[in-house]
Amino acid sequence: MSAIKSIEIKLKTKLDPSHLEVINESHLHSVEPGRESHVRIVAVSDKFESLNLVKRHQLIYAEVKEEIDGPIHALTLHTFTPKEWIDKNEEAESSPDCLGGSRHDE
Repeated sequence: MSAIKSIEIKLKTKLDPSHLEVINESHLHSVEPGRESHVRIVAVSDKFESLNLVKRHQLIYAEVKEEIDGPIHALTLHTFTPKEWIDKNEEAESSPDCLGGSRHDE
């Protein structure tokens, strides 16, 4: 099973989200084609209601520890309560541009 699919299953089970996106953004970075190393997660869940941003991220990191210890190099997390999601017009910010160097750069 791919790391992306594994993360999706784990977060659906743990968060019971009203909206979840698990996106492989590895192609935006200096990695070999087909890799799953950079992942963007947009999660909307009632489980975030009483949690600050750090606690929300810790919850997700705890669930995807196996993938982080393996193929995943970086996560971009966007976590919202249902109300926050509506207030954001049901749209998360784009991931920042990759600032890492490429082995092809001179």
